[in-house]
Amino acid sequence: MSRSFEYARSLILNNITQLPPETVPLLESFGRALAVDISAPFDLPRFDNSAMDGFAVRSEDCQRPEVTLQITGYIPAGGRGEPSLTQGCAVKIMTGGPIPTGCNAVVPFEEAEERETEVIIHGPVNSLDHIRFRGEDIRQNDLTMSTGSALRPAAINMLASFGYVEIPVYRKAKVAILSTGDELIELGDPLSSDVVVNSNSWSLAAAVHELGAEPVMLGIARDNHASLRDKLTAGLEYDALITSAGVSAGDRDFVREVLAELDVKQLFWKVDIKPGRPTTFSLKGTTPVFSLPGNPVSSMITFEQFVRPALLKMMGHRQVIKPLFKATLKEATRKKPGRVQFMRVFITNENGELTINSSGDQNTGIVCTMLRANGIAILPAERDFFAAGETVTVQFI
Repeated sequence: MSRSFEYARSLILNNITQLPPETVPLLESFGRALAVDISAPFDLPRFDNSAMDGFAVRSEDCQRPEVTLQITGYIPAGGRGEPSLTQGCAVKIMTGGPIPTGCNAVVPFEEAEERETEVIIHGPVNSLDHIRFRGEDIRQNDLTMSTGSALRPAAINMLASFGYVEIPVYRKAKVAILSTGDELIELGDPLSSDVVVNSNSWSLAAAVHELGAEPVMLGIARDNHASLRDKLTAGLEYDALITSAGVSAGDRDFVREVLAELDVKQLFWKVDIKPGRPTTFSLKGTTPVFSLPGNPVSSMITFEQFVRPALLKMMGHRQVIKPLFKATLKEATRKKPGRVQFMRVFITNENGELTINSSGDQNTGIVCTMLRANGIAILPAERDFFAAGETVTVQFI
């Protein structure tokens, strides 16, 4: 019995085991999921400092339309032993320089006239202008990042600011990728009109790499039990295994049969979606096996909807499903009822509203429409017609 899209994805995610954490150098943590909560070890900024290149002043000295102050010091960014500020004086200060005692405002260079040892200030100057205060960004002991957060450049910046040289993150998944079929040849082999280049392994490996896992390409298994058994056995040694083709109902579709011989438990076969209905999910212990259709469009879309969230969860990420948005159809479209359809679309922002056009022929053999698409419209199973101007759910890809 085929499963609904929602049931199938929930079943997969409920059967994914998280990988253990490891500690890596800070830069190597980029893109990975944090394995600990991070609280601020100190205030940021750590001291009151200037937000501009300019002059540190006492605002009460600068209330007239024009005032001349004596320049009595210079404070570079991160300077130490800064001079105190007295009445009628100013201190030249660079962005990031500590605010001197007695100062309560900074006047940017652009708003002042420096003349040798004096500076002319055009007032009035407001108290607290252009000062970044200690703890203004983050207070000591504030929770700044929680377990499962994806470490993007801003997170790396924050961790570096806190002095982290290494950081605990969840381990990368090593994902075996196997294509099946007697008709396939490897990339670089001589081409002829009756063969098909094993392109699926390459697109799947790229997709695995993109989300931060490590692809391991096992090559091609031929349509016989011996070849499949050998390759599948090797693939089951990794954290996850993805197969392409051989899971439909043809007379040479042996993948599910051989997996069963290897004591791999099938949790479902067939999902009420288009494309990708023959998708199969199985487990060998805690090792997930994703058996995807051989059609390139189907393999890419089922990877996006099923495999990607599972691998992200395995690697400790909290956010595993891409955000959903609402977009307006610019043209009417039809589909057969009974299956969720993943329609390849091009999403455009028009005056703040998302609109979509089909990226072309939705036949599952047309790869160029996947190439032209920047999103997927998720059309509900029970519907068969969608009018122009109607709002539907989309994901960016």
